[in-house]
Parts: sequence; C-alpha cells; structure tokens
Amino acid sequence: MLVLNYNPTPNIMKKLLPLLLVFCFSALFAQKQKELSSNTLSPKEKQQGWVLLFDGTTLNGWKGFNLTDVPKNWSVEQNELTCYGRGGDMGGDILTAQKYDNFELLVDWKISAQGNSGIFYHVVEGSQYHSPYETGPEYQLIDDLGWPDKLAEWQKTGADYAMHLADTTKKILHPVGQWNSTKIVVNRGHVQHWLNGKKIVDFQAWTPDWYAKVKACKFNELPDYGKAKTGYIGLQNHGSKICFKNIKLKKL
Repeated sequence: MLVLNYNPTPNIMKKLLPLLLVFCFSALFAQKQKELSSNTLSPKEKQQGWVLLFDGTTLNGWKGFNLTDVPKNWSVEQNELTCYGRGGDMGGDILTAQKYDNFELLVDWKISAQGNSGIFYHVVEGSQYHSPYETGPEYQLIDDLGWPDKLAEWQKTGADYAMHLADTTKKILHPVGQWNSTKIVVNRGHVQHWLNGKKIVDFQAWTPDWYAKVKACKFNELPDYGKAKTGYIGLQNHGSKICFKNIKLKKL
C-alpha cells in the first residue's frame, strides 16, 4: 500500500489560513441568517394575511389550558418553543390566546426519541374539561419508529388521532432530531393534514360518516369532541420533549 505523507510548508499554511477563516465565518454567518429567518414573515406572507403565533423570543400569545399563564414546562430555547415534558401528560398543554374557526396553519416541529405530542384545534375551555383532547381534534405527533410499543395506524404521526389514518403512500417523516413541517387546513368542516409538503389526510367533519367514526372510537365517551366550529389552537405536553417554530396562521 502506498502511503503519502504531506507536510505543508509554513508558506502554504499562511495561504490556506485566510481561506479556512473565510470558510468558517461563512458557515457561521449562514447559520445565523437561518436562525434570524425563523419565526418571521416575508412581505409576501404579510400581504397574504399570514400572522405569527410564536415570535421566537417570548411566550406572548400563549396560555395554559384553563389557565391564564403558560405552565413552567414550556419555554423559549434557541428561538424554539420548547416543551420539556415535565409533569406527565395531563395539565401541561398550551393554547393560543385567540380562537380561530377557518384557517391554514403551518408548524415546524422536532420531536425527541420516544416522544409524543400533538396539535389541537377548535379547543374549548371550561371547568367541565380536563384536557384539550376532550373537545379539539388532534394532528398526531409521535416517534413512529422509536415508540416502545406497537402503534396502530390511527396513533401514528399525521393521523387525525383515532379518527382518520395518514396516507402511508405519500407520508414522508423525517427522523427524530430533524425538523418536520406540518400544515393543517380547516375550512368549514373540510380538513386537510399535510406533512413535509404532501397531503396525507383529507376529510369532511360533521357528516354521517364522521359521526360514525366518533361513535366507533374512544371519543364516543366524550360528548363534545369535535363539535365546536371555532376554538383555540393547542400544543400538547405528553411527557416528552418537543420543539416548535415557524408557527404561522392565515384565516380563511
């Protein structure tokens, strides 16, 4: 085997050093620009009516379910809305300060190993309710591959939890630790779930078929599940870490 030993001379190193420094600074600048571009709206998005639900630096515009403040297991970390999963899977969900009826919602999310979470909409508050899932449909978020138990299709990422399955022929799920992009469209009962640019769920709520699905699943025991036509958007704490950013909404 031929082995080549290359020892650059000091003169060559002097020439290479500026190039290395330029490369390093360029990489750092690109990373900083990427961070600055998160949680922002372009002029075109503003013109189209998009609004930010998370400003990237504070918890303004969010509250705990049936609370006035945000639970302590949520914080802003590196420009990301972060849930630490403390306190189990009850009582730690957060909601938008405002209610929405028909909308297009964009959310980027990054889940942890064996993580579990979800995105709710049309959530109703009240002392008779203990969690957003009692009223609000859920776009399921979970570690499909790393979950310790076998998951049914209605439990997997992108599903309308317990109700409508994600289309596995179109579903593209990035692995744990990488960002995924979700879009939820709700327009007068017509609901679409998108994941990483592909539509994976499409259904009409409040039809005979929809009510039959409710009756056949766990939500049959919840009399107000999915019936509200307006409500809060919620992010779920389910006992594991998950990060969110670029949370944008446009009313329809």
